[in-house]
Amino acid sequence: MDYTDNNYLLTKRLIKGDEKAYEYLMDTYYQRLCAYAYTLTNDHGKAEDIVQNVFVRVWTKRKKLNPNFLIKNFLYKSVYNEFIDEYRKNKSVLYLEKKYLEAIDIVVEKEEDNLEEIIRLVNLEINNLPTKCRHIFLLNKKEGLTHTEIADHLGISIKTIEAHMTRAFKILEKKLGQKYETIFFLMYNA
Repeated sequence: MDYTDNNYLLTKRLIKGDEKAYEYLMDTYYQRLCAYAYTLTNDHGKAEDIVQNVFVRVWTKRKKLNPNFLIKNFLYKSVYNEFIDEYRKNKSVLYLEKKYLEAIDIVVEKEEDNLEEIIRLVNLEINNLPTKCRHIFLLNKKEGLTHTEIADHLGISIKTIEAHMTRAFKILEKKLGQKYETIFFLMYNA
């Protein structure tokens, strides 16, 4: 059965324990939710664990589902909540971090259908940066080195590092636009 346009029917079937409805839910949302969770964790294994936990909880607590709520929104919010729970176990959440994560959640939820494509485009544009600019950018954003550490490592001035970083940001903003900014920051902890 195709539940594409009938959220109410899908949820009602889940509540009754219909395994086909559950399989449909998994087939439809598993990969998308993993991509979303990855933007939060930057770890494919943790992302899959979070999504699997959410699907297990959906099945075990299916009788409490509300058929009037969009199941898609419920799943995304559940992944976000599971991430926050895991995050809290490992590190205390400061107020600003929580607000930042909530803002990210809103942006990513809006872009959910295009998430894989957005991540691919961001990576493509980073790879298209001029060689030295890309190298410095990745040392900073992916490896987490400070401008001073990069300058020492490469034997160049901090001003040169700053110039390359500014150039990278300008190129990426021009190529990707501001709507990709949150995804970009999620991927590279900028």
